[in-house]
Amino acid sequence: MRRRTFLTGLGALGTMSLVGCGSSRTKDEFVADPGSLQVYSAQHENLTKAWAEAFTKATGIKVQVRQGNDSSMGHQIVEEGSASPADVFLTENSPAMTLVERNKMLAPVEDATRAQVPANLAPSSKAWISIAARSTVLVYNPSKLPEAELPESLMDLADPAWKDRWGCAPGGADFQAIVAGMLAGQGEEKTTKWLDGLKTNARALQNNIATMKSVNAGEIPCGVIYHYYWYRDQAGTKEGSGNTQLHYFRNQDPGAFVSLSAGGVLAGSKKPAEARKFLQYVTSKAGQKVLVDSNSMEYAVGIGAPSAPALPPLSTLQAPPVDPFTLNSDKVTDLMTDAGIL
Repeated sequence: MRRRTFLTGLGALGTMSLVGCGSSRTKDEFVADPGSLQVYSAQHENLTKAWAEAFTKATGIKVQVRQGNDSSMGHQIVEEGSASPADVFLTENSPAMTLVERNKMLAPVEDATRAQVPANLAPSSKAWISIAARSTVLVYNPSKLPEAELPESLMDLADPAWKDRWGCAPGGADFQAIVAGMLAGQGEEKTTKWLDGLKTNARALQNNIATMKSVNAGEIPCGVIYHYYWYRDQAGTKEGSGNTQLHYFRNQDPGAFVSLSAGGVLAGSKKPAEARKFLQYVTSKAGQKVLVDSNSMEYAVGIGAPSAPALPPLSTLQAPPVDPFTLNSDKVTDLMTDAGIL
């Protein structure tokens, strides 16, 4: 058994939990309440809970949330197949949703829901919709890496000159979504070469927060993370980011990749009308305000829904024009495994 498959299996078994509104959390155990809308969520637990509670308050429809992470939750739904109790699936990054989509397990998103989100923030397949967004950034320590010496492109980090000078969390779905964006935009040959450079040059860290803290402590000059970890820390004690700044690559560089958090209705939903209503609520102005008020510091994606004031406008990030429908998480893990990173 390949190591990637083994780890995925462990994730599916070990990361599931029950998060009902007002309920306690029980690890490794889930019993679906047939009277509740079933939401499988890999989104932040506090945000999903806030959405569920606000939706129930607005509609009277009870919601039960099964919490996990992107990869394990996507594979869990596929493994459950037509027997899955899931009505709605929410992700942090879209590749987990495209996995479910490729297995033909999603119902088309209604026109009224799609109309609430800009067309450039939705897949061409129309099988799911974005519910939030996060931007790739380079966090750097100016005392170790002056602004004038910042890399012009994310692709530059594969150069030998960057050996032992940057870090990332290659084992996480966040970073793998960034690589999926690179694969879609740059092709397999360039992505494979870049991954070889990552294997040689980068320090592999546990997650985005560990990467940011390592840069903050001066252990490495810079690291690749998503923007919201830095903004959340800046809004608090700045303990993990006080010595750092953010660099936005822009110019449609792979390092300007914007990952879309996804929402979809399962084709086998037992409560399709309620599921569609939930997805429409999450992408509405009211639902997007719940996102902003949760202090997740993710970008709101609904039309006319402002993001947190501290964030540079999403429209200014100049992200590469990647159709999220084309992002392939399984291909990325294959390439990363072949490169000896996973």
